Amino acid sequence: QVQLVESGGGLVQPGGSLKLSCAASGFTFDSAVITWFRQAPGKEREGVSCITTGGGNAYYRDFAKGRFTISRDNARHTVYLQMNSLESEDTAVYYCATGRAGVVGWWVADLYVYWGQGTQVTVSS
Repeated sequence: QVQLVESGGGLVQPGGSLKLSCAASGFTFDSAVITWFRQAPGKEREGVSCITTGGGNAYYRDFAKGRFTISRDNARHTVYLQMNSLESEDTAVYYCATGRAGVVGWWVADLYVYWGQGTQVTVSS
C-alpha cells in the first residue's frame, strides 16, 4: 500500500535551517506529484511546495519562495524540503502528500489521497 514517511523535523532557532525528508513507497514514484503541506495550531493545512518526480518541476507558495527548496531523489524514492532562514511563523507540523494527477491547484489539500503522519518543526529561540 502507499506509504509516506516524513522525518527531519525538530527545534531550530530563528534564522536556522532544517531539511525534511519524505520517503515514499507503494506507488510509481517516477511519475508522481508530491507536495509538502504544513499545519500550525488553530490554522488550516496549507500547501508549501510541490514537485513532479518525473520532470522535477517545482512550485512554491509565496512565503516559501527564496527560502525553501524542494527536490527529489528518484533512486531513493524520497522528496526533500530544504528550509532556510526559518521564522517563528514556520512553526507547524509538516506533511507530504500524493495521490493526485496534475499540478493545477496543487496547494489544495482536499485534492490529495495519501498523507504521511507529519513531522513537527518548531522555530523558537
